[in-house]
Amino acid sequence: MAQHVCSLKFDADRDGGPLSVGSGDAYHLVPFPYGSKESYDTDNMHSETRDGKTHPFPSDAASGLIYPAHESWGRLYAMIQWEAASGGEATELRDQFARDPLGEIDTTCTEHRRATPGMQCFAKAWAIFVSPSVPLGLRVAHNATGSLDVVLAEFKLEYEA
Repeated sequence: MAQHVCSLKFDADRDGGPLSVGSGDAYHLVPFPYGSKESYDTDNMHSETRDGKTHPFPSDAASGLIYPAHESWGRLYAMIQWEAASGGEATELRDQFARDPLGEIDTTCTEHRRATPGMQCFAKAWAIFVSPSVPLGLRVAHNATGSLDVVLAEFKLEYEA
C-alpha cells in the first residue's frame, strides 16, 4: 500500500489578502491556491483544471475541493486562523468538513466555538470513507453581523491505497 496525501494551505500574506467571510449563519467553502503554492499534492487531487473546465483560485468555489485519487478510509485535518476578534462581535465561530460541498452536501465534524480575545486559532481531525467521485471541502461560518477574515487555513487528506 502507498501513502497518499493532499495538503493545501491558504495564507493571506502570501495569497492576495484574507478570505472575507460574510455575515450571517451561511457556511463558506474555503478556497485554496494551486500549483507551487500548495504544500503537497503529488496525486493531483487539487487540480485547477477538472472535467475540461478551469477553476481559478479564489474566484471559483471549486478551488476549495480535494478529489481523492482512490476509495479508502481517509483522515482529514484542518487548521483555521480567524482575524483577531473586533469588538467581541462574533460570539461563535463554526467549521466543518463536507463531502460534495457544491452538490448533494453531506457535512461531518461540525464544530461551533466561542470567540475569545485575540486571534482565533483552531485545529481539527476526522476520519471518513473517501471516493474519487465525491469531492471534499472545508467550510467556515460565524455569527457576527459584519464580515470576518480567515487569515490562514490548511486542509489535508491522508490515506493508504
